This record gives sequence, C-alpha cells and structure tokens, in this order.
Amino acid sequence: MSDRFDCKNCNESLYGRKYIQVEDNPHCIPCYDRLHANTCQECKEIISHNAKELFYENRHYHEHCFRCFRCDRSLADEPFTNQDDALVCSDCYCNEFSSKCVACDKTVMPGSRMLEYAGSQWHEDCFVCQGCEKPIGAESFIPDKNAYYCVPCYEGRFAPQCSHCKKPLTKGGVTYKDEVWHRECFFCTGCKTPLAGQPFTSQGDTPYCVKCFSSLYAKKCAGCNTAITGFGDGKYVSFEDRQWHQPCFKCSRCSVSLVGSGFFPDRDLILCTDCNNDD
Repeated sequence: MSDRFDCKNCNESLYGRKYIQVEDNPHCIPCYDRLHANTCQECKEIISHNAKELFYENRHYHEHCFRCFRCDRSLADEPFTNQDDALVCSDCYCNEFSSKCVACDKTVMPGSRMLEYAGSQWHEDCFVCQGCEKPIGAESFIPDKNAYYCVPCYEGRFAPQCSHCKKPLTKGGVTYKDEVWHRECFFCTGCKTPLAGQPFTSQGDTPYCVKCFSSLYAKKCAGCNTAITGFGDGKYVSFEDRQWHQPCFKCSRCSVSLVGSGFFPDRDLILCTDCNNDD
C-alpha cells in the first residue's frame, strides 16, 4: 500500500491533481487561492494562482487592474508615478502637474534637464540666445525685456563702447561730456593718472589732473605767483592782464582786502583808497 499524498489544509488526496507547495507543504489549488493568494489592491479580488500578478510598493495587482487612475491606460509596460495612492501614467501626470516650456509650449518632463528664470521654465535646448541662437545652458546671460542674450551678443548689440579703448562697457564707468569710459581708461592726458573719483579739469575736450593743468595752462596769481586752478577757493579777480586769487587781492601797502572795494593801480601795485590818498 502506497503512502498518502494529501493537501495540507483540507486533507484531500492530491494524486492526479494540480497542487502548490508552500513551505514544503502541498496545497490543492482551491486551498492555496483561499489561504495564500494575494488580494488585488484595485478590485479587492483574489489574484488566483494562474493569473499574472504585478507588485508595486507592497501592493499586489491583477495585470488588467494595473492601470492609470485617470486615462485607464495599462501601466504594465508604461512609466508611471504614484499620486495620492493612485497610479498615474507619465502623460497624465505631466499634463496636470508638469510645467510647460515657454519657448516650445511642450511639457517639461519630470527628470529632464530644464532651466528656470523669473518663474518660467525652458527645456535646456530651448533656452537660447536671441542673438546667436545658441543654447545658453549654464553660461551667464543678460535679460532684455522678453529676450535673453549671451554676454558676447549683448555686449556687441547694446553695451556702450568706451571712448578710449572702444571695448564694451558692461558695468561701472565714467561719463564725461556725453561720452563714457572704463574707469581705468579715463586718465589725465598729461601724466596718465586715473581721474575717476578725483578732481580734474579740461583744456578743450581733453581732461587733465589739477597738477598737470596748473603747470601747463593755468594762469599765475599776481599776488602769490601760484596757479589759479578753479579748485578749492577757486574764485579770482581779473584786472587788465593780471589775475589774483580772491584772498590775494589786497592792498600792496596795508594788505587790506580789496575784494568788492574800490582800488587804484599804481604801476605794478594796487592800492586801497586810503593808501592812494596818502600819496
């Protein structure tokens, strides 16, 4: 007499019948489905032993139940995501939640390379310079109204040119007589000292530092014999072919200030009224 071969659960003979081994114990098909088969997350029915089963995040699905919550497309061979415990295909997710590229108006797919600026998004290849039409990528750029330019294109099209070196002026600088210079290009015509932030004057349209202008062009005070530059106490008095700093314009004898007063020339001297009357 042969040994018995029975279902571990219902003890019915398994000779000539299909069975499934669970932890070395044979089970008939009905017992296996009832005791060990998983329940489908979607339809809540048993996933029988001969049904194709899909598994995702500790959840089990019939193959035909593994579908997009919104468009009902099968997700068995499609990319998908999980939104509020519901399965959603990539197309539905992108249409509802993903940004659109402002250049091509197509969806910026999750995980794809994108650029964002001022609340707008672009595909990396769509964010191009308005001038040369090359992708800007991670390079520096300059916005101009609704257009974007790489630095070389912007400088070539819009940036003012330095009056000295003729190169674009992109930041800072000096403005003089309606023209612009780089700070390092605006220097004294005489000694080449930079004039940015320093007092200077000009001869015609040519800028000079105070020292160079004084030595080259300034008139000399008839009182102290130093240059009248127009800087500091720059007011002066002119009479015939002579000039004086205001503090130097005083009586040659008593040294009283003659500014705003009557005076009398006496050869190389200038005299106040009292000293002139004494003569």
